[in-house]
Amino acid sequence: MSTDGVEIPAKRGLLTIAGAVLALAGIIAGYGFISRAQSKQEVVDWTSQQTTATVSLASFIPTPPNQILTLPGNVQPFNKAAIYARVNGYLKSWEHDIGTPVHAGQALANIDAPDLDQQLSQAKATLASVRANLQIANLTASRNNVLLQKQIVAQQLADQTDADAKAKEAVVDANEANVKQLEAMQSFKTLAAPFDGIVTARNVEIGMLISSGGAGQPLFEVSDLHKVRIYVQVPQSFSAGLKQGMAATFEMPQYPGVQFDATLSHISKSINSTSHSMQVELQANNADGKFFGGAYCNVHFQIPSDPNHLRLPSTALVVNDKGAQVAILDANNKVVLKSVQLGRDFGDSVEILAGLTASDRVVNNPPETLANGDLVQIAAAPASS
Repeated sequence: MSTDGVEIPAKRGLLTIAGAVLALAGIIAGYGFISRAQSKQEVVDWTSQQTTATVSLASFIPTPPNQILTLPGNVQPFNKAAIYARVNGYLKSWEHDIGTPVHAGQALANIDAPDLDQQLSQAKATLASVRANLQIANLTASRNNVLLQKQIVAQQLADQTDADAKAKEAVVDANEANVKQLEAMQSFKTLAAPFDGIVTARNVEIGMLISSGGAGQPLFEVSDLHKVRIYVQVPQSFSAGLKQGMAATFEMPQYPGVQFDATLSHISKSINSTSHSMQVELQANNADGKFFGGAYCNVHFQIPSDPNHLRLPSTALVVNDKGAQVAILDANNKVVLKSVQLGRDFGDSVEILAGLTASDRVVNNPPETLANGDLVQIAAAPASS
């Protein structure tokens, strides 16, 4: 058997194996190049994602038909009168203490006024004297008129006696008026309640020196509490929603969890230039006597909402040297900072009067570094449970 036939197949096998090895090496090298290119692109994509801010969108808060406005109120009696003395003297007695119900005209206290009594006695004596003088003057004038008819006295004398009688009559009228005035002053020695109510203050004691006039502390205070008035200072921004006759409720700290009804009765229609608020008055029935003058309360108004106004979470606002702004996204997810006009502040949300539409996409909690034209990506919404 010849050896040449055996060597030729062996060489061909070696060439085939070598070609396979080279092909495998080429495949491995190509795969490496492709893997490195893909890894490089992934790094580029990851880096781009890391440099693009991720933001979440704020949702517009539905506006209810009515907004509840809560403001502090000051409760006052429906009527309140401070009782002062009209005469000088000393307190003789007082009849009713604080908390006592009284009726109109009922005596509260009595004043001993010796000076007034003396003035009245003197005025009466003077009146009696001038009346006597008037009587004599009338008799003299009458006699002279008779003698004048008999031509015994001159016309001048008769005229003088008539004039003297009329002058003395005028003096009598003046003294009668003086006596009536002092008698009227005598009635002020008794301090009386001006209307049905409750004695809410007594600042007198027996024997105290009493001076007439309205200076200083009142002697008594009487309050009509069958109804109460509640005074509230309403900020100017809320004043347009108030209407006379509007129903409201109020709460008092001594009755926790209990709401009472009131009605808006009067609107001052005047804005205070210092506080930029308007005073309004509410009235509430107090048949149970639960409300007292000077009490504090929280009043709740139902203010109609404007359907054209939007509400956003307060966290969506950007406040800078340009005022209040919000960051919205355009169609390419690029940031646009827009100035807005703010309305009422509800604490966790604010009212937007102008500058936004309901279709705008507003960024919530925008980063401080966010600027116009920045490209951002929107965070995925959390899955609902």
